Amino acid sequence: MLRNLDLTTLRSFVTVAETGGVTRAAQQLNLTQSAVSMQLKRLEESRGLALLCRSGRGVRLTNHGEQLVSYGRRMLALNDEVLTRMTGAGFEGEIRLGVPCDIVYPHIPNILRRFDREFPRVKIHLISSYTKALKEMMATGDADLILTTESVPDPEAVVIAEQRLVWVGGENGTAWRGRPLRLAFEDECVFRPWAIKALDDAGIPWEMAVITSSTRTVEVSLTADMAVHAILEGAIGVNMFPIQHGGQLPELPTSRIGLYRSLAAVGAPMDALDAMIRMAYRDIAAVA
Repeated sequence: MLRNLDLTTLRSFVTVAETGGVTRAAQQLNLTQSAVSMQLKRLEESRGLALLCRSGRGVRLTNHGEQLVSYGRRMLALNDEVLTRMTGAGFEGEIRLGVPCDIVYPHIPNILRRFDREFPRVKIHLISSYTKALKEMMATGDADLILTTESVPDPEAVVIAEQRLVWVGGENGTAWRGRPLRLAFEDECVFRPWAIKALDDAGIPWEMAVITSSTRTVEVSLTADMAVHAILEGAIGVNMFPIQHGGQLPELPTSRIGLYRSLAAVGAPMDALDAMIRMAYRDIAAVA
């Protein structure tokens, strides 16, 4: 006899898998940790399978767990779509979200994917630019939520993370050994003057080998081992590799990631997106 999966329990399981732990899942679901743990236990017992490996502070999916997460995401997405589209209770509209080019990864794609599942009728207009331009858009009312990378965000911002800048180059690259040190930066990158000052303070000669308005051009330059770059340690792209320089390059400062929200940005979808962003960045660094 076929039985039905409990979607509430399945949602808890998928949320644990996506957030990496029972505590964060409970906060996201507005449940107690014990309630989430009990749901996971019932789900495993009902299937007769171990779905999670519990070790240390986090959890890891078993092979069966990975398969169930894949099914679970599709089932929950369809459930949520039916409720939203057929009850007439769905939210509609557009949110203008601004994110600096250098911190789009790794969190923003996952945030957008989750938001789309929960609010399929709300469109997000993603603006990828530089901190200065994004703050100007916020001031003129052309953005609802923005993230920034700054040494000291404005008082109205919420500092959601603090990360160290690191030197990056191509895989097994040697460009970092050259003098003058060849640099590759976007022309409006806020980290460019920070890297230059660190080199000047350390007495290391440098030259700007690549000046561009394209992040992709910087990545290509690094892949070709033409130059080095500086980026937040939590946002290193797939074609960038931390340089193990053993002290031959200067240490770089830290940057705070600020979250700014327009006073006019109200409503449940806006609150949800705000909360998703804060949760994604909460554990990556100590907030000042």
